[in-house]
Amino acid sequence: MAKIGMLVLASVIVTGLTVPAADAAPVFNVKSYGAVGNGSTNDDDAIDKAINAANAAGGGVVDFPPGRYRSRTIHLKSNVTLNLNAGATLLAAGSGMDNAEPNEWDEYQDYGHSHFRNALISGENVENIAFTGAGTIDGDDKLITGDPKQGQADKALSLKYCRNLRFQDITFRRGGHFAILINGCTGVRMYDTKILSADDRDAFNIINTSDVEIARSRIEASDDAVVFKSDYALGRTFPTEKAVVRDSTILSTENNALQFGSETCGAFRDIQFRNLDVTGAGKAGIGIVSMDGATIENITYDNIKLSKTASAIFMHVGKRSRCPGNPPAGKIRDITLKHITGTNLTTPRDVAGDDEYSATITGRTDSPIENITLDNVALDFPGGHPASDADRVPPENSTAYPPRTFGVRPAYAFWVRHARNVMFLNSAVGFQKSDGRPAFLADDTTGLTVDRVRMQRSTGSWDVTFRKSSGQQVTGSTTTPGGGSPRVRVQ
Repeated sequence: MAKIGMLVLASVIVTGLTVPAADAAPVFNVKSYGAVGNGSTNDDDAIDKAINAANAAGGGVVDFPPGRYRSRTIHLKSNVTLNLNAGATLLAAGSGMDNAEPNEWDEYQDYGHSHFRNALISGENVENIAFTGAGTIDGDDKLITGDPKQGQADKALSLKYCRNLRFQDITFRRGGHFAILINGCTGVRMYDTKILSADDRDAFNIINTSDVEIARSRIEASDDAVVFKSDYALGRTFPTEKAVVRDSTILSTENNALQFGSETCGAFRDIQFRNLDVTGAGKAGIGIVSMDGATIENITYDNIKLSKTASAIFMHVGKRSRCPGNPPAGKIRDITLKHITGTNLTTPRDVAGDDEYSATITGRTDSPIENITLDNVALDFPGGHPASDADRVPPENSTAYPPRTFGVRPAYAFWVRHARNVMFLNSAVGFQKSDGRPAFLADDTTGLTVDRVRMQRSTGSWDVTFRKSSGQQVTGSTTTPGGGSPRVRVQ
């Protein structure tokens, strides 16, 4: 009988009667606290009351039945789940939002990164927070994308210092400058979630945050879609580490899809991207920039499909040093890219600069990019450039980071400069239109390897060019059509 009793406690249905599990969290219906849900009445006071009640009870679910809940700033507290049922939409109000708090460190990052309270939903020093349900959190074109004035908000969700944050099945729409911005957090899980901000700005900014998993989600932005950053908005940095982004679809209509930076004060390490479909990027599909002294290392990309990306792969070490103490140039090292495919590699929308750029790996003379492995990479570039473009020398630029900074590259596939131990293995590169540039051009590199790579034959004189480089090797590689050996030039 004892065993049967235990089963009854944990069961879902017993003799037609629903029996909650023994540890089920209490539910706090926002309408019980005065929410109307008519789309015009501001319901934030009622929602805050429900949150306070759930927090005071030691934790609970703040439940939104179907309806349209107009709201000014909502204030999260620990041990609270916001559950929006199907047909429930939380809508941003156009005025009356909390004002941005002062920040003595705001000189080190843009305004939007420096302030947290001017949001539809905000929380500080909170833990065990969740957003669940089939409903929607919608900025409703009321969240702005520039610097907000008094009473305006620029974020759908903003969290400063958080622990154990979960998203499940929820949708964010029209998020303003940032659909979700988190800083100084740990233990973040996002499953089966949609962030739809392709006509706004950033989708998900993950800043100074560790222990992250994003899976089975659809994330769309106009600016950066899934971006890891480390700024100085908290007056310190935390390592950004132990994260995985997997089994999802990512789009940036005008900027970067999968990105590190540009805010890069603290370290980044041990981060994986796998089984991803990048359906567009106006800048980089896969982007890594270290601008403010950060070391970015032990990063893996596996099974990434790229399309409609202006720059399929872009890595750059600069020296903007927008952090206290004027830090030296950072480092990018120990990066592995495998099973990467790319087609239709042009921007999905009209953007500043050109519509397409060759894949780029460019460090600095005092901080070369190191230990990069590209294995089973197949990229089909637009091509169409004359042989004269092979003589281009892109500018050295330490303070800017967009791919357009370097202009037309002197190679149609990969341009590599100031780098050590870069390996291209078991790969294939080609173009849609005849191109007179070599497939690969390496400038100031040491130990660059091209092994078992099939490259479409340039219409110019060379297929691989090395400038001021040493220790390079081209082995087991062929050109198409015809299967001949690549024409290699050493300058």
